[in-house]
Formats: sequence, C-alpha cells, structure tokens
Amino acid sequence: MRRRWIATAGALVATLLVAGAASAAEIVVGLNAELTGQIPVVGQSSLNGARMAVDEINQAGGLLVGNQRYAIRLQVEDNEDKAQSAVAAAQKLYYQHGVIAMVGPNASRNAVPAADIAESARAPMISPWSTNPNTTRGKRYVFRAAFTDDFQGRVVAAFARQHFNAQRAAVLYDVASEYNKGIAEVFRQTFTELGGQVVAFETYTTGDKDFLSQLTKIRAARPDILFLPNYYSEVPLQVQQARLIGLTVPIIGSDSWGFADLLTLGGSDMEGLMFTTHYAPDIATPVARRFIEAYQQRFGSPPDDVAALTYDSFQLLFQALQQAGRLDREAVRDALASIERYEGVTGTMQFRGSGDPIKSAVVIRIEDGQFKYFTTANP
Repeated sequence: MRRRWIATAGALVATLLVAGAASAAEIVVGLNAELTGQIPVVGQSSLNGARMAVDEINQAGGLLVGNQRYAIRLQVEDNEDKAQSAVAAAQKLYYQHGVIAMVGPNASRNAVPAADIAESARAPMISPWSTNPNTTRGKRYVFRAAFTDDFQGRVVAAFARQHFNAQRAAVLYDVASEYNKGIAEVFRQTFTELGGQVVAFETYTTGDKDFLSQLTKIRAARPDILFLPNYYSEVPLQVQQARLIGLTVPIIGSDSWGFADLLTLGGSDMEGLMFTTHYAPDIATPVARRFIEAYQQRFGSPPDDVAALTYDSFQLLFQALQQAGRLDREAVRDALASIERYEGVTGTMQFRGSGDPIKSAVVIRIEDGQFKYFTTANP
C-alpha cells in the first residue's frame, strides 16, 4: 500500500511540475543534445531540426490539444556528449523545467543512461538517432525515431557479403561507446552466420587519434573489406591511416558517417566508400522535399539524418499530444505507444508494441564529394 501511495504521489508531483512550469497557453518540450564535446555537428543538426518543428507549429497558431491551442516553448540542454551530463540534462529538463517530454539525446552512449532518468521520472523520451537496443529495451516511457543496431548491423553484413562478395571482414571500433560496440558485435555475428569470417576485430577508445597499430594488424589479417562503425569525426583519420599503410580494401560504415564534416575532413580518401543511414535527400518523398527545401533556405545547407530524425521525433510528439488531449505525461506516453504508423521525413515508421520503429535503411555512396543514394534495404 505504501509503495502504491509513493508512486501515486510521484505521478502527482510530476503532473504539478508539468503544469507549473509552463504558462497557461504554452507547452514546454525539452531537447537534450550534444551541442559541445566530440560530435557538436550532431547536436547542432538536432537543434536545427527541433527549431524547424517548433517554429512551424507556432507560426501556424500553436498546437491544438483538447479544446485549447498552445504555443510550444523549446527548452534546450547541452549534454556535452558525456553520459553523466546527459543524465544531468535529463534531470534538469524533467524536474526543473517540467517539460512534458524530452527529445534526445542522440548518441547511444548518452541516450542509454538518460533513458533511465525518463523511466524514473515516468516521462516520455524520444531519441532521434540512438540505435543501440539498450536505449529502449525494457523501457515503458522511451521511444526512438531511428532503426536499431540489430537491424543496421544485419544490413551492413549482408551488403558486404552480397555486393562486395566479401569472404573475410575486419572491424575497427570504439570499445568505450555503446553505439560503436553494439553495431560491431551485430555485424560480426551476422557476417559469420552468412558464411563469412571476421579475421580482425580491433578496438580503440574515444578520443584516440593514432590507429596505426590496429590497422597494421588488420592489414596482416588480409580482409576483403573493413567495417568502421564509428563517428564522422573519427572515420576520416582512420581511412587516411589505413590508406597510408597500404590497406586498400573497400571500407564501409554506418549511419554515424552522414555528416558534411566527414567529406571535408576526409577529402578524396572518402571517394567510393559506402555507408548505411536513415534517408537519402536525392530520393526524398514530397513530405521530405518540403522539409529539405525549408531547412536549406533557413540554414544554408541540406539537412543531415539527425536533423531529419529530430524533426520526425517532434512530429511524433506533437501527434501524441493531440491524441492525448491533455497535458499529462502518462497520457502522452500512452498516445505515443498507440501510434502504429507515421509517415515522416525519414520514411514510414511502424510501431508494433515497442518504442522501436520498423523502417527501411538506405545505402549511400560517396561520389564527387557528395552523398548519393545507392540502394534501399527493407526490414
């Protein structure tokens, strides 16, 4: 009985916090993003996507919830791309600012610990870009707009076997990062199940700049292909060092590659390389084209996948708020869980009883210094 009373009291406090933090005619939503640290481009893209979604609603007169129209106020916290800062940002958004729901973090190494805060606060969280299964596994209040590493790892492994006819694969990944480690392990398992052999499985730690020792071991193992499931800020240096020691095999990557900085930092060494990601602007749907054109006009560059996924995350939240019909975290959570199909900028999402959407992946090839659509992989 005492436990039930505490839970009820906690929910009441949470409701009062939500009601007390916003004025009568506004809804406060949170963004927990990597604005500084190792991947600031990710945080800035997420912020841009959030602003696009919020400004569209406000310029249209607000969001109709129940019988009242509300302005949306965006509360932003920088998680510095650190797990402990992501946790602190989540606590601040839920308990100090009283947001109805939080979008972000993006990187799995930040999203996984922040998800525990969402659960304890009994408040909705949508991660735009986190693909690690642990972000949503066993969680009631946590959702995502991205596909999972389980799916992406299988797609990359199958693509390596089928498109490159690779028999022997090598992997270099950050052992300290949930994202890199998770997708590397799925790739190894799937590649092996498909009849291939992973002949080198080398690691490094976040912040390392010298990969020559690991790459030399990989070269000695004579792989047919090298998989780098690492972030855009690390991959160019890894590719350049691989080529420096004469490792000339095809190199493939994952959705952490899809940022313009990868092309700037990597230059001609990136030509012809391929990676999987969430959408391709050059095969966009009418919905996506409208977003891409508006984004480019406002920010002067095309949106990357984090910007698009953040925009989709906010649209999911707005839809749930309208379905809930009231400013109550539990009702918004139930509405999110009831969304079975959503047509977004990054494609069609289907939710079947969990916070993980079922959606397609695309393979991008780098040609003439640009990201070009190559093919689609369906679940």
